[in-house]
Amino acid sequence: MKKQLPVEFIYQIFSLFIVVIIIHGIYVSVIRPNATALLEEQAIQINSDPNYVPERSFYVVVRDFEQEACFILMFWAMSLMGYKALLATRERHVLQLDLIPLNQGTSILPEDSREYSRPLQALTEEQQNFLLPRALLTALHRFRSTRNIQDVSNAVGAICDSESDRLDSELSMIRYIAWAIPSIGFLGTVRGIGEALGQAHKAVQGDIAGVTQSLGVAFNSTFVALLISIIVMFLLHQLQLTQERLVLDSENYCDNRLVRHLQT
Repeated sequence: MKKQLPVEFIYQIFSLFIVVIIIHGIYVSVIRPNATALLEEQAIQINSDPNYVPERSFYVVVRDFEQEACFILMFWAMSLMGYKALLATRERHVLQLDLIPLNQGTSILPEDSREYSRPLQALTEEQQNFLLPRALLTALHRFRSTRNIQDVSNAVGAICDSESDRLDSELSMIRYIAWAIPSIGFLGTVRGIGEALGQAHKAVQGDIAGVTQSLGVAFNSTFVALLISIIVMFLLHQLQLTQERLVLDSENYCDNRLVRHLQT
């Protein structure tokens, strides 16, 4: 586990750097130029035709800095969740292996623990760090030392509970991102309303174009942030469900393939 922490940290920094470059490049080259051109065209149409109703454009809705920050956080969170989902998928593949080869009706005695530990110790170093091999090895070592089946069951439960807590704590960064996205949207709302109030004197004189544009910033930033937050929270709950199922399936594997075959 000590070797995975620096790798994950480097992945987080590198993925954020890549997401910032890609999203900012799209905004500079595509979104903001198109939004500016559309707003200029709509201004010309409004001046020439008082009955003209401008249509909502995707480029205009997402053109501000708050929306850009929300998209950066969204794709960064998705990259982090993708990394953790990949780890969970690789651990789930271990559940398909017959790590404790037993015939029908075979019992495991404390003296046999060392023999049944060898297939687990033959796994790669990465696979040995997975939850299921660690739980099985701990159970066999505990059974050999204590000769108590209840202690074995408690040890398996403790490892699974500890792994569940660890997985839950590692989602704290993603939860923070999911909280930060609507907060950034509300910052855009405050900025837009502040700009609109700053141009209230123009509205009194009959020029409401600036006020309308500032209110558009306020509502668009909130709309985009809340929509992105819904997507991120949905993916986060799916990832959390996958991890919880992995822990439960690993505990059931230990109970069905090992604990119920133990005999003192």
